[in-house]
Amino acid sequence: MNFAKSGGYRWLDSFVMANIVQLATIRFCEKFLNHRNDPCGRQYDQMTQAARSGKENIIEGSERTATSKETEMKLTDVAKASLCELRGDYETWLMRRRQAPWRRDTPEAKALFDLRFDKPEYSDDVAHDACIHILAQQKKFAKWIESDDDTVVANALLILISRTINMLTHQLQAQGDRFAKSGGFREQPTTVRTTERGKQEDAPACPDCGKPMHRRQAKTGKNAGQAFWGCTGYPECKGVRNMQERR
Repeated sequence: MNFAKSGGYRWLDSFVMANIVQLATIRFCEKFLNHRNDPCGRQYDQMTQAARSGKENIIEGSERTATSKETEMKLTDVAKASLCELRGDYETWLMRRRQAPWRRDTPEAKALFDLRFDKPEYSDDVAHDACIHILAQQKKFAKWIESDDDTVVANALLILISRTINMLTHQLQAQGDRFAKSGGFREQPTTVRTTERGKQEDAPACPDCGKPMHRRQAKTGKNAGQAFWGCTGYPECKGVRNMQERR
């Protein structure tokens, strides 16, 4: 799966699942929220907006791939945060009814965790085919997300949201690995940047903490102007080696 492809979000399982979560959340709010339990409509707005944000930030992150890798990662992280917020809403809904979410080892939870998507088969009309694909995958979960029991729907959505968050976590890891290999240091998190820099310089490991080292130049003292190996963990670690050392 090519995460780097601009517009490639329609092939992402996280995008498919985020769509299912959004559609099911809209149904949940329309069916179970009313003037008695949501008199001002705030919960409706917050839950539907969080579900929408989860999906839309996946789209925008994919579209920004070609222009800003840093932005792509930030938007993927925002999608995760929005879905985490929505997950909290469903947990609160259950606790208001004196219930806890299903244990993961229950038959219903296992069934929801085990369901897998079909592989998308898109023609040149990708937008049309992607919507057909999403609706087909949504049917796999209909038993739960279209239930008339609000607690069943809430429990099911907690599992689907958790699955989406897990998918996004893997996407972030893949994005970080790809950015490190591409050498786009300005846009990478510091930990990725410094580690990859050390690898590219064929640097020795730090004698104090074991992290990769990178070339530095002394600015003051009797060795001013001379190069040396400095730990990429600086300033937390101040390990140094002479340039001649490789081990």
